[in-house]
This record gives sequence, C-alpha cells and structure tokens, in this order.
Amino acid sequence: MKTNLSIRQLQTFAEVMRAGSISEAARSLGRTQPAVSSTISGLEREIGFTLFNRERKRLDPKPEAHYFLEKAEAVLDLLTKASRTIQEVANLSRGSLRIACNPTASTYFMPNALAEFLADKPEVQVSLMMRSSTVVTDWIASQQYDIGLGEASEEGSTINAQRFALRCLCAMPEDSALAACAVVRPKDLAHLPLALVHQKNALGPKIRRAFEEADVDLKHRVEFESILPALQLVSEGMCYLICDSFSALSHQRHHKGNSGIVFRPFEPAIYLEISLMTPANRPISHLAEEFRACLSRKLEAYVDFRG
Repeated sequence: MKTNLSIRQLQTFAEVMRAGSISEAARSLGRTQPAVSSTISGLEREIGFTLFNRERKRLDPKPEAHYFLEKAEAVLDLLTKASRTIQEVANLSRGSLRIACNPTASTYFMPNALAEFLADKPEVQVSLMMRSSTVVTDWIASQQYDIGLGEASEEGSTINAQRFALRCLCAMPEDSALAACAVVRPKDLAHLPLALVHQKNALGPKIRRAFEEADVDLKHRVEFESILPALQLVSEGMCYLICDSFSALSHQRHHKGNSGIVFRPFEPAIYLEISLMTPANRPISHLAEEFRACLSRKLEAYVDFRG
C-alpha cells in the first residue's frame, strides 16, 4: 500500500505522544484542537490503522503508536540533520572541492589560496591534483573537476575560462648591476649566463624570438622544463632568467622576499596566458563558485606584479 504521509502529520503525532493529549499538543503547536484532531485522523487513514483508543474524550496510545513514534522521530531527526546540512552548504561551511592545477600553481599559489579560503571552513573537503596544463584542461572539459588552473588552451564549448595575461620579468641575483635598471632588454643580457625554459613550455619560443629579433645571442647555460626550479639557480647567483610574473611572485612570496632574487620588467613585452577554468556543461556548486571568485581576485595581483 502506497502512503503519502506529510511532515506536519508526523510532527503533530509526535507532539501528541509527547504531550499526552490533543489539547496540550494544540497549545504547544499553536494550533486549534480540531485542527490537531483532524491531522491525527488523516494520519490514521493514510497508514490504514488507528493509533489511539478514544474513550470518554481520552486518547490512549495503542502499542502500534509507540512503535510508529520511534519511526516518526527517526524521520524527523533525519530531516532536521538534512536541513542543518543544507544550511551549512548554503553558508559555505560544508561541501567538497575538486581542483586541478599545473605544477607552477601547485607549489605556492594554490595551497596558499586554499589555506586562506578554508580557514573558517573545517568541514569542507578538498582534492587537489597537479598535472600538466593539457591534462588539467581535459579534466575540466570532461567535468571531472570543479576548478582548473593552467596555461591557456584553445577555446571550446566544454570549458568556461577566465584568462589572465602575465607579463614576463627578468629574474637576477640581488647583487646584479642590472638591479638598478627600470627595465631589462635583450641587449642588457648579452654575454650573461641565462637559464632557458624548454621549447615545449609556452614561454620558450617567445623568449628565443625576442632575442633573435633584437639580434642578441643567447648565452645559454642551463635549460629547464619549468620556471620554478630555474629560479633556485638564479638565487645562487649562477644565471639570469626570463620568467612570468606568476612564477616570480609565487617564488617571492614563498621565500617572504628573502630569496636573493630581484625582478625587473622585461622588454619587449612578453606575456604568458593562464586560464581559470570551470566546466561549461554543468553548474558548479556555490562553494566552488566562491573559491573561483577568490582565485580570480588573487590572480589580479599577479597580473599587476612588476617586481
């Protein structure tokens, strides 16, 4: 038999059992006695049997009523917990985030942003995965993750992307004579040892082209797949490096300004584009949207960084 019980029926029944009478339950619920009696009668019709003996205006619970009370209270308790959980989700204090980012973002930027965002959200669970920008893009396109951060990729119908153009800087040892320059150009780096990023890195071809167009030979000393390891050699005074402002500011903040490196704008201007991505074919949670907005605000500081 299919029943169609209402929450009001269960709440009214539980209060009648607690209060011991229709009149007391009506007072507690702020309803009239006829309304409470009608609700209990409707409940009994719905479940197909009577819960009370009615004699001389007395309401005596049958054994079935005590059993049904146990089940009704379990349902009401579950609803209370569900309501509390929904409210916590609405208040961003409960939920989960699945984030994917490239190696550069995973070293400092993303952990720092998460630490700040989660400081007052102890019940929020996070999964953070580090992969190449290509893999991050694929994961967001296939809706496996809520938020992705990586080098800009082709526009598509499966991804919503906010792009940020990051100006390139010259990283140098803090005691370098070039630290006095407002900007650094290819000619300033002639005959100085350089660390280069590999051609498959989005910046690699752009940096080489800038030196070719300025007709300046590169004094190539070391080559790296990514920027952050190369910055360590710069801090040791071994070389100079052209890097994006995202890597530069991440390195500076990670070392709290004591990395032994200074950064100066590089000209001609070179930019690295990165994308803050979310899936286009499904809505993201309120929690994920708030974190995406937090990342967006933080990334603006990296766009403006000039050393």
